[in-house]
Amino acid sequence: MNMGYVPRILAFAGSARTESFNKKLVRIAVQGAEEAGAAVDRVDLRDYPMPLYDGDLEEREGIPEHAERFKALMMACQGLLIAAPEYNSSITPLLKNTIDWASRPADGEERLAVFKNKSAALMSASPGSLGGLRGLVHVRSILSNIHVMVLPDQVAVPGAFGAFTDDGWLKDEKRQAAVEGLGRNLAETLRKLHGSEG
Repeated sequence: MNMGYVPRILAFAGSARTESFNKKLVRIAVQGAEEAGAAVDRVDLRDYPMPLYDGDLEEREGIPEHAERFKALMMACQGLLIAAPEYNSSITPLLKNTIDWASRPADGEERLAVFKNKSAALMSASPGSLGGLRGLVHVRSILSNIHVMVLPDQVAVPGAFGAFTDDGWLKDEKRQAAVEGLGRNLAETLRKLHGSEG
């Protein structure tokens, strides 16, 4: 294993809301990944606005600029840290649309190139009692079907309105450690999978 290898991770939440619980959650996981030696690019999907996926639009105008920019970020990383809110027991439209556009190949690009050989860790926070768990089932299924290896461990934080401190950390120390552990585990997994490359 190449101990000089630095895992590269793209981290984001499937919500555009400024005070999103899931944006806070992904920040915690990023801390764990960085402590484990990963280089993390934490982005806000609000900065990558994309039209609703439309095959006619793609044929007429190609892949939108923001989708191309997001795809470039994905191509540069080996891991994904995703905090996925639950809307009506499923994945958010924002996250699904981002995945749909990222899946579209550019000219000469292999199908699903941005997802191949990627590993992901999932988490969610929700005001409900299940913490977004039902939505994670769908996110896991989608990613697994497009060649992403989704790590078995995940964290769902229920009662999100009262779960965070004023500075954005989790009040429950065990849950805080579990979310940090997701980032750490992803970084260590990437080091095992890719550390011998190059």
